[in-house]
Amino acid sequence: MQTPQNTFLTQLSGLARGGLGAPVLLMLILAMMVVPLAPFALDLLFTFNIALAIVILLAVIYVMRPLEFSAFPTVLLVVTLLRLALNVASARVVLLHGHEGVHAAGRVIQAFGEFVVGGNYAVGFVIFIILTIINFMVVTKGAERVSEVSARFVLDALPGKQMAIDADLNAGLLTREEARARREEVREEADFYGSMDGASKFVRGDAMAGILILAINILGGLLVGTLQHGLPLGAALKNYTLLTIGDGLVAQVPSLLLSTSVAILVTRISRSQDMSKQLMAQVFGHPRVLSVTAVVMALIGFIPGMPNLVFLMLAAACGGIAWMRHKNKDKVAAKPVPAAPVAPPQELSWDDVAPQDALGLEVGYRLIPLVDVRQGGELMARIKGVRKKLTQELGFLIQPVHIRDNLELAPNTYRILLHGVPLASALIHPDRDLALNSGRVYGTLNGIAGKDPAFGLDAVWIERGARDHAQTLGYTVVDASTVMATHLSQLVKEHAAELLGHDEAQQLLNALAKSAPKLAEDLVPKLLPLSTFVRVLRLLLNDRVPIRNLRGIAEALAEAAPRSQDPVALAGAVRVALRRQIVQDIGGAEAELPVLTLSAGLERVLQDSVASGAAAVEPGLAERMQQSIMQGAQRQAKTGQPAVLLVPGSLRPLLARFTRQSVPDLHVLAYDEVPDDRRIRMVGAIA
Repeated sequence: MQTPQNTFLTQLSGLARGGLGAPVLLMLILAMMVVPLAPFALDLLFTFNIALAIVILLAVIYVMRPLEFSAFPTVLLVVTLLRLALNVASARVVLLHGHEGVHAAGRVIQAFGEFVVGGNYAVGFVIFIILTIINFMVVTKGAERVSEVSARFVLDALPGKQMAIDADLNAGLLTREEARARREEVREEADFYGSMDGASKFVRGDAMAGILILAINILGGLLVGTLQHGLPLGAALKNYTLLTIGDGLVAQVPSLLLSTSVAILVTRISRSQDMSKQLMAQVFGHPRVLSVTAVVMALIGFIPGMPNLVFLMLAAACGGIAWMRHKNKDKVAAKPVPAAPVAPPQELSWDDVAPQDALGLEVGYRLIPLVDVRQGGELMARIKGVRKKLTQELGFLIQPVHIRDNLELAPNTYRILLHGVPLASALIHPDRDLALNSGRVYGTLNGIAGKDPAFGLDAVWIERGARDHAQTLGYTVVDASTVMATHLSQLVKEHAAELLGHDEAQQLLNALAKSAPKLAEDLVPKLLPLSTFVRVLRLLLNDRVPIRNLRGIAEALAEAAPRSQDPVALAGAVRVALRRQIVQDIGGAEAELPVLTLSAGLERVLQDSVASGAAAVEPGLAERMQQSIMQGAQRQAKTGQPAVLLVPGSLRPLLARFTRQSVPDLHVLAYDEVPDDRRIRMVGAIA
C-alpha cells in the first residue's frame, strides 16, 4: 500500500520523465514571489537552497571535464531565480510579522540572526557586508573575467581547431565518425564557454541584489514597525534588522557557494582529470617544496614572541609529509627490475635471413619516446590509423610499417623507407608543436622556422603552451607524431603502386571470388595472367585511381582482354569504365568540370610523335610544354579548382607519365573518360 509520501514522489518522477519537471519548477519559483509562504515552508525551502548549493559545488569539484557539466549555465539561472524568489517570500513574511519577534520568519532565519551573529545586529550587518564584498569583489568579479577571456579565446581558436581536425582526418588519424564527434565537441565547448560568459552575470547581479534587498528590508521594517504596529524605535530596529540580517545571510551563503562553483568550473582546464588528484599532485607532490616550507616555518617558530608551538608543529607536519613523499619516490626508483634470462646461442639457419620490409621507419634516438607506448608515445596508434584509412581509400591492404631506431641518423631526424630504399627524411622537434601557415594567418609566432615535410608549407615549431595562441592567429597546429604520420600517408599515396604485388592481387581476387565467383574464375588465369592483372592495377594506382571498385575493374578487363593483352590498353579500358568514379574524385559533386586542353598544333605534333613510335618528345618542345602546363595548373590552384588536362585517348598515357613528377597535382583525362552528364568548361589551352 502506497503512502501519501510515496505517491507524491511517484508523481514527481512521472513529471520528470514526461518533460514537465523544468516547467513545473519554474512555475513554482514564480508562484513563491506572489503566494505568501508559512514560516515552516520558508525553513524547508531555505534548507533546500543551502543543500542544493552544496550539491552543485561538489558536482563541480568531482566533474572530470567542464563540458561534462554542460547544463551548468541553466542550473545557475534556475538556482539564482530560486534564491531571489525566497528573498521576496521572506521579505513579505518579515514585513508582515516582524513585530511579533525574531521567530516570526522561521527557525532558519532566526538561527542565522541569533546564533551565527550572536544576536547582535551590528555584528550581523558587518559580517553580511564582508561576505558580500568577498562574493562580489573577489569571487564573482574574478569568475566573470575568466569566463569572458575563456569565451574569447575559445571562439578565436575555433577555426584553427576545425582545420586541425580536418588535417587529422586527411592524414588518416581519425575516422569520419571520430572527426564528426570532435567537431561536435569543439562546437559544444564554444557554446559552453559563451554561455558561461553570460551566466556569470547572474551571480554578479544576485550579489548586488542582496545588498539592495538588505537596505530596503531594514528601512521598510522600521517604517512598518514604528508607524503601523507602534513599536519603539529600538525594538523595531532590533527585530527587523536581526530578521533582515538573518534572511540576508541565509541567502548569501548559498550565493557564495554558487559563485565559488562558477569560479572553479571556469578555471578548470579542458583535459579529463580529477580535480582533487590534480591539486594534491601539483601542490603537495614535490618533497623539495615541502622541505623548504618546513625550514621557513621552523625559523619563524624560533623567533621570540611568536606563537612558537603552532609554527613548530606545522613545520614538523610539512617535514614529515616531505620525508614520506621522498621515501615513496626512492622505493619506486629502487624497485628491482627482473633480469631477462640469457638464452644459449643458437645455430644460424635460413630463418635468420629476414625478408625486406615493404615499409620502414627509422628514427633518431630523441624520437624514440614518440614510438614507445610506455612513455606516452602516440605514433604507433597514428600509423595504424593511417594504414586503415589508406586501405579503405586505395582498395588493398597496406602492409605494416616496421619501426626501428637508427643511431646513424641525427637525434631529431626520421627516415621513411620503401623496400629498404630511403624515400624521404625530415627533422622534427618532439617536444614542440608544428604551426602550419595555411596562407590566412594574422600574425607571427616565436619559434624555430621550418617546413611541413609532407606538403612543403611554411611552418614554425612552437612551444606547446603557445598552441592556443597560434590557433587564434589562424595557424593549423599539429604535434610531432601527426607530422610523421601525415608524411608517411602522403608518401604511401604517391608510391601505392610499388606496394601492390602478386600476393596482394591474389588476395583481391580471392575476395572477389566470394561475391562474383564466375567473374573471378574467368578473369585469371583464363583471360589474363596474374602478372598482367597486377600490371594493370599498378598503372591505375600510378594515376591515383583507387582500386576499391574491384568488380567494375574485373568486368572491364574481362570485356577488353579478348581484344588486347597490352596492360596500357587494358588500363585505358578500365579508366573508361570507372570514369564516374574518377571524375567524382577530381571534381566532387560539381556539375561542371573546368579543363585545360592542348592547342591544335601541339596536339598534332604529339599525335605524329606517338604514331611514328617515338618514345620521347623533342627536348625544347618538352620544356616549353612543361612550363605552359605548370602555369595553367597554378592558375587553377589559385582559384581553388582542380587542374585537369583533357587530351585524346592515344596521348593520355604519354602525358600522364610526362607530368607525373613535374606537376603532381595535374589530372590527365582522355575525352572518353568524361561522363556524358558532366559538363566541361574550357579554361585554357596548352600551346
